[in-house]
Amino acid sequence: MHDLVIRGGTVVDGTGAPARTADVAVDDGRISGVGSFAGEAAARTVDADGLLVTPGWVDIHTHYDGQATWDEVLAPSSWHGVTTVVTGNCGVGFAPAMPDRHEWLIGLMEGVEDIPGTALSEGIRWEWETFPEYLDTLERRRWTIDVGTQIAHGAVRSYVMGDRGARNEAATSEDIRGMKQVVKEAIAAGALGFSTSRTLAHRAIDGEPVPGTYAAEDELFGIGSALGELGTGIFELAPAGTAGEDVVAPKKEVDWMRRLSAAIHRPVTFALVQVDAAPQLWRELMDESLRAVSEGADLWPQVAGRGFGLLSGHFTTYCLLDQIPEYQILKAKGLGPDELIAALRTPEVRRAVESWVPDPAAAERMEQAYRTTFTLGSPPEYEPGPERSLVGIAAATGHTPLSVAYDAMLEDDGRGLLYVPILNYSEGDLDPVREMLLHPRAASGLGDGGAHCGVICDASQPTFMLTHWTRDRVRGERLPLEWVVKKQTHDTARLYGLGDRGTLDVGAVADINLIDYERLQLGNPRVVADLPAGGKRLLQDATGYVETIKTGVTTFADGHDTGARPGILLRGAR
Repeated sequence: MHDLVIRGGTVVDGTGAPARTADVAVDDGRISGVGSFAGEAAARTVDADGLLVTPGWVDIHTHYDGQATWDEVLAPSSWHGVTTVVTGNCGVGFAPAMPDRHEWLIGLMEGVEDIPGTALSEGIRWEWETFPEYLDTLERRRWTIDVGTQIAHGAVRSYVMGDRGARNEAATSEDIRGMKQVVKEAIAAGALGFSTSRTLAHRAIDGEPVPGTYAAEDELFGIGSALGELGTGIFELAPAGTAGEDVVAPKKEVDWMRRLSAAIHRPVTFALVQVDAAPQLWRELMDESLRAVSEGADLWPQVAGRGFGLLSGHFTTYCLLDQIPEYQILKAKGLGPDELIAALRTPEVRRAVESWVPDPAAAERMEQAYRTTFTLGSPPEYEPGPERSLVGIAAATGHTPLSVAYDAMLEDDGRGLLYVPILNYSEGDLDPVREMLLHPRAASGLGDGGAHCGVICDASQPTFMLTHWTRDRVRGERLPLEWVVKKQTHDTARLYGLGDRGTLDVGAVADINLIDYERLQLGNPRVVADLPAGGKRLLQDATGYVETIKTGVTTFADGHDTGARPGILLRGAR
């Protein structure tokens, strides 16, 4: 008797093979067969007629490093069919940690990833000092999903070099030997890789660049050699110039990355987005990554499935109205949510806000913002045309852009949101993103689950990849369903050495999504105050996930948490 048989679903197995109608059998938490099991008994049978049956999504770019120590659910990623996450990205993490460095590490994470420091201070129970001890702490936890992690440069530098490391002073040869040893111990204990950040957009809460930003090649290559000597692990980074702050540096970054990868025989994956300052630069960097393969390198530009966009509302960190004095005065009163919305609905407050006369510099900034800010809508639209911009709607309705924004943010009981794409949207559509995704060296990632709590909610990208790219897109070509599934299951899992998942092959971990494809839909992002110490974050759910199954156990049914916690710590490649 099988533990579970999923009968008659449309199987998209993660290999890229055409969809087919088949049964899927599960035994002892593994896929035991895909085919026809008519007449074979099972402890539980699921009728999947009319449903997609896919592997669980493998999200390689999250920041649940602290949250994983107190939260079993790890939403919103787990709400979107994700069954495996990788944390410890972009050079920030919480291990190793000297006892007197806890608050400093929290400030680093808060500054770089916009995770409330009060929530981290309240939520984290520091049961470790070394990275292996951190893994031991995680191993005692259970979640809805499996968690793998990387060791982060910022924590390593601080641990080995103290204040000199935190202040980005140059590392000595002794420092480098010490950091290499710490990283080597972490990889041997089960870290999936090492991460660093070199972009000036990543700064601690005190404004200091993340440690490692200015690391010289001897430091990067010295640490990287630990991966090479062990023959396992990935080198992940946010390169200099990632956010468009420097359009010359990225080519130099690719040069040392290709030499590092060739030297240590390990993959290097780096964040890559389209920036307005050089809208075609991403093409050059991707092509350079492809050419590097012929030189023995293994470079993987990591790309997003949509634009990087700030969300603007009355309860988000950024709001379009923030620079208007009358709005500032209202927010400074400390009103509760309902009181604030009630006040904004009064004619007196509205007149005060809309009658603002900005100085010339502010007027120019606002005019630009009106052109590049869009109504998000419900369901949310992440590829808006100019007609959805504040300027476009104002022209069509005879209202001012400010009035349009005011109305939009008062929708949904005052929780309405505006969308401000700042990266990957230089041309006003997602055609460049489609090209990025299709590039043979592209890895799908950058969802940042658990991070940027006040302005971004991109952990929903796995769902967006299906709804937008395979079904709903109207402003350009779509992508094949089988290809999209493979991109965020088989491909992401293999990049991180997780060869036991990402497909519905016999022997693979039974991580499975049952999806009502026609009904699959993103919900509206919402600000909630459910983090420790009342910390706020943006969450976004989805409808259409009939079941998410982790290691053969149903964790979510029709979007509801079943209470099952089969997720474990992943130690090392497999």
